Amino acid sequence: MHADTRHQITTLALHQLPAPAPVMQLRELPPGVEVVTLPGGIRTLAYTQPSAAPAPQTSPAGAPIPTWAKTTALLTPTVGGGITVAGIGLSYAAPGLIAMSHALWAAAALVAAAAVAVPLLLTAARRRPDATATPPHITQNISATGLFGRANGTINHH
Repeated sequence: MHADTRHQITTLALHQLPAPAPVMQLRELPPGVEVVTLPGGIRTLAYTQPSAAPAPQTSPAGAPIPTWAKTTALLTPTVGGGITVAGIGLSYAAPGLIAMSHALWAAAALVAAAAVAVPLLLTAARRRPDATATPPHITQNISATGLFGRANGTINHH
């Protein structure tokens, strides 16, 4: 059948039908003609377009998984297991870590005490053993001539 051929479908009401005519069997219908039911409920013959068989539904081919995603997926259990083992190790090492932190604080206190005590001990060691001796007597003679003259002086230790 040619694609541009158009047919007008007409229907008659039951009281307008002519005398009964011989009935055509469905198997005798030519290709492209089918029995259709119109929106008003009337069944009639009509030319139809041959329906193409629906294409089978295929799932779309997914994009390949990127290499970084595969690497990350493979490393995730390893990293998670490493973190778990580290946590367990820290829980076992906690008493030793606490003891080491106390030892470090004690060492810091020792260094601070040494910074104060060593200068005091050195100052005490420089003093003369005889505490009754008089301290040295220092005299200073300064002389200048004129208002803006240069000053000269001498220092004497006795």
